[in-house]
Amino acid sequence: MRADARKNRDHLLAVAGTVITEQGAEASMRDIARRADTGLATLLRHFPTREALFEALLRTSFDELTAKAGELETSNSPDDALVSWLRDFVAVAHDYRGVVASMMAAIEAPESALHTSCVSMRAAGTRLLARAQAEGTARTDIDGTDLYALAGSLAWLHDQPALAPRADHLFDVVVSAMVTGPASDDPNKERRSRAEG
Repeated sequence: MRADARKNRDHLLAVAGTVITEQGAEASMRDIARRADTGLATLLRHFPTREALFEALLRTSFDELTAKAGELETSNSPDDALVSWLRDFVAVAHDYRGVVASMMAAIEAPESALHTSCVSMRAAGTRLLARAQAEGTARTDIDGTDLYALAGSLAWLHDQPALAPRADHLFDVVVSAMVTGPASDDPNKERRSRAEG
């Protein structure tokens, strides 16, 4: 892709991200084109359908979540890393209201344009969960599929006007049930830190 075409595409994605954050998954393509100061034909040349545009936006966000998990693995305690990633996951899904159904469908549909990004994102979350479980700070009776489902459920809560005011409280309830205690409560942590230092 030529540099100017990529610049135009990136501009359209940035504007679309703003519009979809404001209006949800049913945002008008015509409105996105207008806000981007371009014609609808130009938008459709880059993204022939709303689904194609939405998938491009989501792929970028999901790939960023995957990368963020890698950063958290090396910079945070296992339980903090898991909770931080889960909070970011919910925030991304909330930014693109109405995305939860697409996300859940894509993970089971190899032909979906979102499938690879969703699988990578779930694998990244699974690694964070496994790390916290190995440290003894997360329940061991859940796996990556459960974590992905819980994250989707928490994101769905934010999309419900009647439940949105309770969403943060319910996030804390779910996290407190999943994370069994701060790593600092582990009596062996200090000894391990001294041994590793």
